[in-house]
Amino acid sequence: MATSKYEEKYKKEVVPALMKEFNYQNVMQVPRLEKIVVNMSLAEALQNSKVLDVAAEEIKSITGQKPVITKAKKSIASFKLREGQKLGVMVTLRKDRMYEFLNRLCNIALPRVRDFKGISGRAFDGRGNYTLGITEQIIFPEINYDRIDKIRGMNITIVTTAVNDEEGKALLKHLGMPFRN
Repeated sequence: MATSKYEEKYKKEVVPALMKEFNYQNVMQVPRLEKIVVNMSLAEALQNSKVLDVAAEEIKSITGQKPVITKAKKSIASFKLREGQKLGVMVTLRKDRMYEFLNRLCNIALPRVRDFKGISGRAFDGRGNYTLGITEQIIFPEINYDRIDKIRGMNITIVTTAVNDEEGKALLKHLGMPFRN
């Protein structure tokens, strides 16, 4: 199985750099990417179920993988939400697709954001995982601009094997994530 250029970069450049930076004794201590979860939650799906099909098609074209439809875990009366109602779509990317998506996110999609100065370095969860909110799906070149009916946002969670935020940030920085500071 052929590895992607991004995975090669990880093995040849990122691993030695992180081993030197954090004084790891073993290669297996070096944090690595586990998965990337792309989630699009749609409140308007409660009234119009066709919205889910459009969102699923958009996520499929962005990630290259068929999304799963997510459902409400519990009922919330104030949101007119019942348990089991379809709410959104999500995709979990691993291995080659994950590296390919990260490459496109860092080098193509994020620089297309208007007035882009870099992403915040504060969105880590304490365990080295990073969550990024994107307000417009049109920053991805795979989305056909003419077929968009509504601008939708999405959450992208990058799950790493890092022990803490410092290691997770160093890993993503070496992989080419454009942090502000």
